[in-house]
Amino acid sequence: MAASAIPITHPGRHMDDLCISTIRTLAMDAVQQANSGHPGTPMGMAPVVYRLWQQFLRFDPEDPIWPNRDRFVLSIGHASMLLYSMLHLCGVKAVDADYERLGEPCVKLDDIRQFRQLESKCPGHPEYRWTSGIETTTGPLGQGVATSVGMALAERWLANHFNRPGHEIFNYNVYALCGDGCMMEGVSGEAASLAGHLKLSNLCWIYDNNRITIEGHTDWAFSEDVATRFIGYGWNVTRVGDANDQEMLARAFQTFLHTNDRPTLIIVDSHIAYGAPNKQDTSAAHGEPLGEEEIRLTKRNYGWPEEAKFYVPDGVKEHFRAGIGKRGKELHEQWQETFRHYADQNPELASQVGKMQRRELPNGWDRDLPEFPADPKGVAGRDASAKVLNAIARNVPWMVGGSADLAPSTKTRLTFEGAGDFTATNYGGRNLHFGIREHAMGSILNGMALSKMRPFGSGFLIFSDYLRPAIRLAALMEIPVIYIFTHDSIGVGEDGPTHQPIEQLISLRAIPNLITLRPGDPSEVVEAWRVIMQLRHKPAVLVLSRQALPTLDRNRYAAASGVAKGGYILADAPGGKPDILFLATGSEVGLAIEAYEKLTAEGVAARVVSMPSWELFEEQPQIYRDAVIPPDVTARISVEQASTLGWALYHGSGGRAIGMKTFGSSAPLKELQKKFGFTPDNLLVAARELLSRKR
Repeated sequence: MAASAIPITHPGRHMDDLCISTIRTLAMDAVQQANSGHPGTPMGMAPVVYRLWQQFLRFDPEDPIWPNRDRFVLSIGHASMLLYSMLHLCGVKAVDADYERLGEPCVKLDDIRQFRQLESKCPGHPEYRWTSGIETTTGPLGQGVATSVGMALAERWLANHFNRPGHEIFNYNVYALCGDGCMMEGVSGEAASLAGHLKLSNLCWIYDNNRITIEGHTDWAFSEDVATRFIGYGWNVTRVGDANDQEMLARAFQTFLHTNDRPTLIIVDSHIAYGAPNKQDTSAAHGEPLGEEEIRLTKRNYGWPEEAKFYVPDGVKEHFRAGIGKRGKELHEQWQETFRHYADQNPELASQVGKMQRRELPNGWDRDLPEFPADPKGVAGRDASAKVLNAIARNVPWMVGGSADLAPSTKTRLTFEGAGDFTATNYGGRNLHFGIREHAMGSILNGMALSKMRPFGSGFLIFSDYLRPAIRLAALMEIPVIYIFTHDSIGVGEDGPTHQPIEQLISLRAIPNLITLRPGDPSEVVEAWRVIMQLRHKPAVLVLSRQALPTLDRNRYAAASGVAKGGYILADAPGGKPDILFLATGSEVGLAIEAYEKLTAEGVAARVVSMPSWELFEEQPQIYRDAVIPPDVTARISVEQASTLGWALYHGSGGRAIGMKTFGSSAPLKELQKKFGFTPDNLLVAARELLSRKR
């Protein structure tokens, strides 16, 4: 008998129970077949997610990227089978042509059978873009809930900017399912604190209070009163004493929908029960299959065909189509009708909505970019960037961002008329204030980018370590978040080694799909921004100096447009045949130019290569890279006030790196430059030594 024809032992059971059991058994079977994964949480939370999706979630399975859909974030990413089961049973369609076949179910039963296998649409943790219907990549605990704050914040800004009387274009809610691990991670506390402060009433976290972690019971390490903590954050807190209580779950979601002055936390008490109704197993909650015998007993307890695998009873999918499918389609169609009338009356705003969804830039976005005349005194990288940022943001209305309490130092405040501050009483402001919460800032920026805004966040380069997990996820998700990091080197001076970044540059360069740019003068800052704004599927890090950088005379030296290629010949030897190369980024470009001028005056054939972005340079054809860094010129000197790790790729075995091999020191900048060898004289000594080897 085919699995689909096996009768249920309780044919009169309620359809809700049948659907919930289907979700649970799919999770059990998938984890067992993969011989890895986490069946416990999908089983425990199946009733919660079922009630949310079937009755409350405003989501159209036929178009899972409808702009005004409710967002569902599975912050407990190890429970991924819970989400895959829902995507399959609800018939969610694929919409990303780069990864999927359009219009087909995004998760087929065969995909679930291939859970955690190579190229499966059901990887171990949910991955954005890889499978439609997944709103964000989750895995590291706490990231999902923190990202959901960015989604909720984005909705508030979008509603303020776009909605007009009689035309609510944006009014979606954000739901995030989290667990004890999410609550313990510090990033969730940072994000929850800000969400409460901003009174994001469109945000609902559902906390699976099952009191289990990988090591065992949470009382070994976690005994705080979560409800009281969130009340202190300014959240509304409600509780469901039994995850299986469908009536109480519905009441809790209704409470959220009627709470309009603060975010909501729903604490759901659950336990993970298997074969015997009262049995609780902590191992299966975190990373172990149940085993064939336990699965058989559990299915017996559910009244399920014990030997059937990946069984979806008749009527289950139809039930979901009649619930979330019908409701979501009707809501989507109503929105489309509203948007048509809205577009007739507000064509410019409607055009903006479309451009945002496609990650396009407005026409003329770069028309006001500043120019910086040659000036030996120069301008600090951060000050040049401030002018460029304001010029661009004035022309890109959905460009919104801020700093982790450092905007006066990073120069990232938007100062043009109407920019304003985003607060609990003004959701239209363009300047965000994250407080001293770098990690949450990174995650919130991700949530905003996933909502198709163009967010930026800033801080000191040394503090990039605090938001590195979120930067990594932005790169993994291929979303164009902008990070502006200033105080880029030992140039911080008297602040000392705690604030002087050494290893941060190379660690950021090590992240795949992340573009890192360290411009060498104000003109390069302009071109770096031009590159960044045109990125659609890559985040970017802009690394800027606190100290002034001489503005180079671009009539004498090459045009700064070379920044777009990551590395370019800035100053060259006569006839383009150098004997020695200087390779530099940032403030050290000016230093290399000083050494170049002195060598040129002495008749030495030298070349300066500005390399603001290794990643962009590596994207260029080999013929271009060889033209910039000729293989036959082995006398090469790299110079950068950061770790020398990685520079050997460019200076080669015959070259030399002038950089940092230790932490810095607390002293005025000029003393530090002398101490660590960042002087024209030291570059000349190194150059002459390399040239002498050739003779």
